[in-house]
Amino acid sequence: MTRAEKLLELARARHALITTAESCTGGMISAAITDPPGASDIFQVGFVTYSNTAKTRQLGVEKETLDRFGAVSEPVAVEMAEGALTRSGATHAIAVTGIAGPGGSDHKPEGRVCFALACKDDATVSETVEFGAIGRAKVRQATVEHALDLLIAALAR
Repeated sequence: MTRAEKLLELARARHALITTAESCTGGMISAAITDPPGASDIFQVGFVTYSNTAKTRQLGVEKETLDRFGAVSEPVAVEMAEGALTRSGATHAIAVTGIAGPGGSDHKPEGRVCFALACKDDATVSETVEFGAIGRAKVRQATVEHALDLLIAALAR
């Protein structure tokens, strides 16, 4: 069973609705979630907010948060997830923002991805994962897998 199939099974059992707020993955998490047949039972909407302007307009991320912490930060990921949850009517929202590469800086290196998971009846949680400079495609794929794992863990509780 794939991660997406497991997610579908768990979300159906819990009558959960999922939404995504993606930056560095550009919709890849949404695509993975909707890969198995029947995904429309659990998937609400996906927000691809690659630019800071899109994060602000579509998800309500505060400009002050972006200015203070930068787009690749847990506070921004939290605001993305909470904005997606509010705007979609879903029960669970996963958000990602990161530096897939190539590039980065000493302060924010390639392979750094910030995740946030917002659930309707629970506190939003966030974390930063350092995937390292493994290449753009591998960072993006690892981000998708980790995001699905976070959703699965939340629904398995």
